[in-house]
Parts: sequence; structure tokens; C-alpha cells
Amino acid sequence: MALFKPKNLVGLDIGSHSIKFVELKHHKGGYELKNFGLAQLPPEAIVDGVIMDSAIVVESIRNLASHLKLKNSNVCTSVSGHSLIIKKIQLPLMTEAELEEQIQWEAEQYIPFEIDDVNVDFQILGPLPDEETQMEVLLVAVKKDIINDYAAVITEAGLTAQVVDVDAFAMENIFEVNYPEHLDSTVVLIDIGAGIMNINVLKNGVSTFTRDITIGGSNFTEEIQKDLGVSYEEAEILKLGGRSERAETSDVLEVLRLTSENLVLEVQRSLDFFSATSAEEEIHHIFLSGGACRVPGLAMAIEERVAVPVEVLNPFRGIQYAEKLFDPDYLEAMGPVAAVAAGLALRRADER
Repeated sequence: MALFKPKNLVGLDIGSHSIKFVELKHHKGGYELKNFGLAQLPPEAIVDGVIMDSAIVVESIRNLASHLKLKNSNVCTSVSGHSLIIKKIQLPLMTEAELEEQIQWEAEQYIPFEIDDVNVDFQILGPLPDEETQMEVLLVAVKKDIINDYAAVITEAGLTAQVVDVDAFAMENIFEVNYPEHLDSTVVLIDIGAGIMNINVLKNGVSTFTRDITIGGSNFTEEIQKDLGVSYEEAEILKLGGRSERAETSDVLEVLRLTSENLVLEVQRSLDFFSATSAEEEIHHIFLSGGACRVPGLAMAIEERVAVPVEVLNPFRGIQYAEKLFDPDYLEAMGPVAAVAAGLALRRADER
């Protein structure tokens, strides 16, 4: 007798700073939050999307799943960083089946890795408006060893990785659910994690430019530690606006300001590059997520530099939840951290 496999998947975001689970109940009219929790990881457990201490990661996943009493062991996780390539390419018009047969050869021309070392996927975006015989394709390639490492820790923790997605696409999915009024304009989703910042420009709800940059919340923590001589734990508290007897608030704010300048500069460079290659596109809004977007003054610094309205993304804005089970203030505070996991929880096992 065949075993029934739930179509709904639990979103599992394995980040450099913490592990997040989000489980959603899928309704005809939308989604309801069923489970949410996170567990901190020690520094250096995951660096630039690469798992450095698998035992710690396995233990953290297993303990958090047990604490949340997860009954569905089928998860969707995601990857990001330098082992991932996302690129728009132009190809002659063909069917999806035809492209499936030759995607390996096409991909080999565009990715800097050996083709045998990567998993390749694609999405046909549609024909080019000015060239009827050409179409635009979104090409995604990720190193197999990264996929294998993530799948291995999930399996060892007693779960099954049914789908491996990409952070940027998970963010797209959760944005689409929560902000439908912005789907007809050009917006930027910036997810600022501990070790990696992902920038994703959406035009009419479709990704048109992505970039992963090795900068994030850890940079703030390290600079506070170095400049103010405090512990890692104290630096983490100070980074998000907390207090310590060992550091003056004015000194902390100066470190945050200087570190924010470096991050904001990377954002500006990325958006300048996008604007240079898409001259007709005007960016209407920027949405921030990830734990580091809560650094005091960062959102305002980005808004002032790029002259575009900046808002912190709330992944639970359009998702129902029972207030007796989930504190609204807690969800609002932790929403930026949960965004990728919530996007992953939208996926289903029966999707491509």
C-alpha cells in the first residue's frame, strides 16, 4: 500500500545566524499560520551559505522540530550565496520539453562551474517583444555539493527535503501573497541575513535582476565587537538597539552608521547597475526583510541614498492566524526574520 505524502510542505530556512520553521495551512481563500519558530546558530556554523558544522545544524533542526511538535516531516528549504547562479538568457523559441533536452548544453555557456558539478533548472519567461523568434529564460544553477549538504543535515535530523528552492524566489512568493497591490510596478526585495544580502528586482511580479552579496548582520556584530571590545552576545544585543554597561549608546550608533554605509553602498551599486541595463524602469518601492533589516537607522539610510520609499516586509500581512496561538506583536517583530521560511511554506510537493 502506497504511503500518503502530504502535499503541503513545511518551510525550513537554514540561515547563517538561525534556523526558522514556518508551517501554513492552505485554504481556498488564502493561508493560515499553523506553526512558527526559530533557533539561533552559533557563529561560523554556516558561512556564506556553506555548512561548516553539520552536527550543530542537525541538532538545531531536530530540537526545533521537536519543540514545535511538527507532524509533517516533509520540508522545503532553500539556498543562496556564491554557489548559486541566477541569470536571464535569450534563446531561440522552443517548447519547454525541447529546452529540457538541451538546457545542460545551454547552461554550460553561462555558468562559471563545471556542468557536471551543478544542478540546473530553468523557467521560460516568454517571447522577447522586439524579436519574435527569441525568448527569455531564467536559468538557475547551484553546486550539487551544496544541495547534498543541505539535504544530508535535513535527513539526519529526521526530516525529508522534498523541494530545494532559492531564497530570492521564496521572497517573491511571500511578497506576491502579501502585497498584491504592488505587483503591477517595479519593486526591489532586499533580504539582509546574517552573512548574505539578496537583492531581487521584480517587474510586474517577475524577477528581472538578482544579486547575492556577502554582507549582512554579522558585519555589524563584528564591527561592534572589534571597536567597542564587547562579547559576541553583547554585540548582538547592541546591534538591534539594546543597551550594555560596557558601551556608550552614541559609540554604538556611530559603528552602526559606518557599517550601514558599506551595506547601503552595495545596494546603490546593484540598483545603479540594474538602472543602467533597464533604462526605462523606475523603481517604485523597496521592501526589506531578514534579521539585519532591524538594525536602527538602516532602512532610513537606504531610503535617503536611493530616494525610493523603503518599507520592512511583513510576511504575515495577508496570512490569517489565531491570536490565542500567536502574539501579533511577536509576529510583527519577528516577521522580517521569517520571510524566507514563510515563502518556502507556500510551496507544495506536487509542484514542479
